[in-house]
Amino acid sequence: MENDNKVTLLDENGRETEFEVIATLEVNEKEYAILLPTNEETEEAFIFKMVEEDGEYVLECVENDEEFDAVAEAYQEIMENEEEEEEE
Repeated sequence: MENDNKVTLLDENGRETEFEVIATLEVNEKEYAILLPTNEETEEAFIFKMVEEDGEYVLECVENDEEFDAVAEAYQEIMENEEEEEEE
C-alpha cells in the first residue's frame, strides 16, 4: 500500500484514481478492502478482494453479487458496532 492507507488504481481506460483504504476485513476466509476515492465528492465506497500473489496483495473486483452482498453486510455491521461504541 502506498502513503500509509492510500492506493492508486488504474481503470479500464488507463486513468489513475487515488483511494483511501478505509477498512480491511475477512469474510468467509477471504480478505477484502473497502476503498473510498480521495479526489471525488462521493461517499460511495468500493469493495475489492485482496489476493496474495508472489508475497504482495493484488486488488480484484468483486463481481459475484452474493459475495459483494456478504462483504457489504459485514462492513455495515462493523460500522454499526463502531457507532454504538462511540455513543456509549
